Amino acid sequence: MSAVLDDTTPAHHRGNGRPVTEEQTLTDLKVRGAIPGELDGRYVRAGANPLSGTSSHPFLGDGMMHGVRLRDGKAQWYRNRYVQTPFIRNPALNIFDPSVMMDMTASKANTHVIGHAGNILALEEGHFPYVLDGDLNTVGPTDFGGVLKGSFTAHPKICPVTGELLAFGYAAFPPYLRYLRVSADGTLVQTENITVGGPTMMHDFNITEHYVIFMDLPAVFNLQAAMKGEMPIKWDDAYPARLGVMPRHGTDADVVWYDINPCYVFHPMNAYEDGDTIVLDVARFPYIWRESTMDFPDPVLWRWTIDTAAGTVREQQVDDRPAEFPRVADSVVGLRHRYGYMMRGLDAGLASDPASSSGGIRKYDREAGTHQDIDFGPGRHGGEAVFAPSADPKSEDDGYLMTYVYDANTDSSQLVIMDAASMDDEPVAAVDLPRVPSGFHGSWIPASVVR
Repeated sequence: MSAVLDDTTPAHHRGNGRPVTEEQTLTDLKVRGAIPGELDGRYVRAGANPLSGTSSHPFLGDGMMHGVRLRDGKAQWYRNRYVQTPFIRNPALNIFDPSVMMDMTASKANTHVIGHAGNILALEEGHFPYVLDGDLNTVGPTDFGGVLKGSFTAHPKICPVTGELLAFGYAAFPPYLRYLRVSADGTLVQTENITVGGPTMMHDFNITEHYVIFMDLPAVFNLQAAMKGEMPIKWDDAYPARLGVMPRHGTDADVVWYDINPCYVFHPMNAYEDGDTIVLDVARFPYIWRESTMDFPDPVLWRWTIDTAAGTVREQQVDDRPAEFPRVADSVVGLRHRYGYMMRGLDAGLASDPASSSGGIRKYDREAGTHQDIDFGPGRHGGEAVFAPSADPKSEDDGYLMTYVYDANTDSSQLVIMDAASMDDEPVAAVDLPRVPSGFHGSWIPASVVR
């Protein structure tokens, strides 16, 4: 069942933003090309699909996971499942009701999905994670055995060296920020309150081999907006923009803050250490939500270089072409990266005439200062590109890029598997699917993590 469009339908529910509320399990999947035999796992992507058929903002729909299981060169199944949160059990719940906001199990679970320590975690930044099983069914919320006392970010980072899950949580009331460190076996082993200047929306953060870097930026909780039932975050020109660098096993007393020019970053590409400097590549907005919560100027790739000896930050624009949802190979998260992958522009599948444009993936070579593009073709629009390595990778980009691609010409979707090294426009393989609505973030979850 899909939502019926009329003149009052919000912009984010048009095009491929239309919710799909029917849960399906499909096993007779048509594959074009050849799925690499070494791909054994699940590609899973989160999205906001309101059970009621509509939501007041793109961020507020109910969490639905869309997944494809790959094994032995076959697409074994496609499943889409609602995360069984309190909003599914009781659709009348008001997300802006203070009692609901303070209930850490009242997550929309719609933003990201990862695999760690044998579990699949469905994530949203204001509440507890939700555990899913290998078939994307909901097990329930987790507070890590009672240790987690507040929110958990939608964007934790898995260290490829230690296997730790590094995370944080922010809140509208003190303590505004907590740093969280989860061991490789899934135990929450460290919680640190971090002092910041106010209740900012901290959507993501950065890690390096020895540090975490917080982005304390001028998107600030607004009580008046919350009381009116509006998105409670507003741009504040008076709030300073800063980066906070802390050792990964450190405390609040160890954080060193560096001033930067006002901006907002939902998603960094990656960060790494280079001698006395820390390098961050980010998708930077000059501001967000100044006039309204649909006020998004175009984001572009920037590089910040923190000189820890001089106490300064060099800010450099890398490109002037819009791109978002940056990713690197999981093997280089927090380490020096050469390649990064971004969604070209914002999802044109939400445009009033998506058939007249095309989407794609941009690959940045940060050593050579060059880029390559994959173009999905007229009327075809993708999302965030997730990297999966080949069986015995010979280079950082030896592997595959996965995303769902919506085709406005047929009103259907595919899981496409692209060659990350060659960046050829022709997929290595494509799995035909019903329409998968535009969504947020996903992961390749190998069978070695979740059987």
